[in-house]
Amino acid sequence: MNIIRTHAARRASAAVVAAGLLVGGLAACAPAADEASNEPITAEGTDDGTTLTLWTRAPIERQAKLLVDAYNASHENQVELTVVPNDDYVAKVGAAAGSGGLPDLFAADIVYVPNWAQQGLFQDMSEQIDGLDFKDEINPGHLAAGTVDDAEYVLPFALDLSMLFWNKELFAEAGLDPEKAPATLEEFSEAAMAVQALNKPDTYGTATGLNCGGCLVFTWFPSIWASGDEVMNDDGTESLLDGDSAQAVYDTWAGLEEAGAVLPSSTDEAGPTWTAAFSEGKVGVMPFPATLLPSLDFDAGVAGIPGVDGGVSTFVGGDGIGISKDSKKAAQAWNFLNWMMSEDAQVEVLAKDGNAVSRGDLADNEYSSADPRLVTINEVAAKGDTPVALNFQQAFNAPGSPWLTLIRNAVLNGEDSVPADNEEITAILSQ
Repeated sequence: MNIIRTHAARRASAAVVAAGLLVGGLAACAPAADEASNEPITAEGTDDGTTLTLWTRAPIERQAKLLVDAYNASHENQVELTVVPNDDYVAKVGAAAGSGGLPDLFAADIVYVPNWAQQGLFQDMSEQIDGLDFKDEINPGHLAAGTVDDAEYVLPFALDLSMLFWNKELFAEAGLDPEKAPATLEEFSEAAMAVQALNKPDTYGTATGLNCGGCLVFTWFPSIWASGDEVMNDDGTESLLDGDSAQAVYDTWAGLEEAGAVLPSSTDEAGPTWTAAFSEGKVGVMPFPATLLPSLDFDAGVAGIPGVDGGVSTFVGGDGIGISKDSKKAAQAWNFLNWMMSEDAQVEVLAKDGNAVSRGDLADNEYSSADPRLVTINEVAAKGDTPVALNFQQAFNAPGSPWLTLIRNAVLNGEDSVPADNEEITAILSQ
């Protein structure tokens, strides 16, 4: 059975992710023309030498710089990029939104997009997006997250998928087939244990961030989806993380932890360095961000994240991007966005660098075809899930969230408290 889940489209229009941002009173819609110049926005936008400002978070700095540099080299308009530390981004956007100081364009972690679109931080781009010949090929999870009351506010800026990565050299040393992906949770566990049994200094079977709620939704939710189950109800007000598939995920990681096959620093890892050991060739197999594939200097296998008895899935993360409510240069900003979605930008800039593309019709391109791993990433990207829910941040991503409490109790403390901890997640989601 090969299950790839996709549910964001039927949830996102009603879902709002709480980000601790108070921007009350902002208009939810903006006109489809530049208010400052009353200039209609054509299909391609305006390229007249205007300077545009763009903000993005540090985790997608590489992709942002590639796109901005390529656009600036080929257009009269020029984009000035500001990269903001991830932990400071929400506060910076909130302050700017309240004072009318947002840049012309800004990107946002896709789980924040529904809230910011609902609050009116982005201009309505429905007419322009609907006019794209390839609209049906654009990643559906990102489009859905940026759609509120049938109005479309964002396009995908950079996709970041959670995929299963493994170190082929360590697999071979452990007697495993380096070309074969673990197809079930049990096979994942067996592979991690085999690498651990090598007893190589500073080398471990697997790793994760056991004090990082965002890391864990990114990498553990897909195993539940791949098993045919959900993590929340349709409108995101009830947690379903006490089901059999979820329990199998916790048990798998608890067993690996008890066996000493999990990188020890994973216990307190809060996010900043959760991928470092694998990138350094010191971890055998783990769910890992697809955006980091170009940075690896060893041969790594890549596959969708497996479920309990098979199937694959992925969390389609990354950032969406839109034109801010404060921009007086919407026609010029759309010129950048229109170009960003073009084959030239998606293939010759992003795919050439080893990144996932945001259009399903470009998944198999001249660069990805030379590396089957990129084809796999792109194919899964077009069908993945982007879960959004009321109070997602507080329920899952925040330090000390009830989701983190559930994980630490189930995996590290050996406590049989999953049902009660799941109820605590629901209590936050349903507020």
